[in-house]
Amino acid sequence: MPVITFANTKGGAGKTTAVLLLATELARQGYRVTILDADPQHWISRWHEISGHVANISVIDFVTTASLPQHISENKQNTDYFIIDLPGARNPLLATAVGLSDHVLIPIQGCAMDARGGAQVLELLQYLEEKAGIKIGHSVVLTRVNSMVTTRALQLVKALLNERHVPVLDTAIIERSAFRDIFDCGGTLHTMDPMRVSNLDKARENALCFAEEIIRKVPGRLPVAIRLANAMVRAA
Repeated sequence: MPVITFANTKGGAGKTTAVLLLATELARQGYRVTILDADPQHWISRWHEISGHVANISVIDFVTTASLPQHISENKQNTDYFIIDLPGARNPLLATAVGLSDHVLIPIQGCAMDARGGAQVLELLQYLEEKAGIKIGHSVVLTRVNSMVTTRALQLVKALLNERHVPVLDTAIIERSAFRDIFDCGGTLHTMDPMRVSNLDKARENALCFAEEIIRKVPGRLPVAIRLANAMVRAA
């Protein structure tokens, strides 16, 4: 059961939106997902509250530095993926979560402030590797990208990441109204009404591509339904 942490020490980088898109798409594919909501804004917990039951998703709220390892230990038997949503700030929880992670995703918008927040996470990852010999897989995911225009700021961020050999996901998260509306409506992209939400089909496709790229990078335990089907085939 891989642990994936979303981290950027600057708030407003699209971190929580990326968490929700990945979690709901993994759950739709049958994976059991536990979201550890350590963000003091509690957007994921609020979304979960207004959504009611969402199949294959559990949310644990008020996660702290002390409670994080315990939550993972207690829920590992009923979870295929843990996803941690960290605060948009630099605090002790960052180092704890990163140390427990199989992969760290760093959301960055096309702006210098987001890049600096992401750089602090990258510096921590580098420090752990150089000083403690702990190498943790990580990637940058570009967020709130304009589907029509590549801004000069985004080009500069991409160039900087390339210069520093920082891995960047092929799938960027596009700026879509559906990604904002889901926090107000609850549910998932697949329970929203396409007659009331513009470009919902493109939003769903974007979320699917994002999740599939993460699954390739960080393979999780097969969904329960697939494991049962495989067991039946072996037993036949």
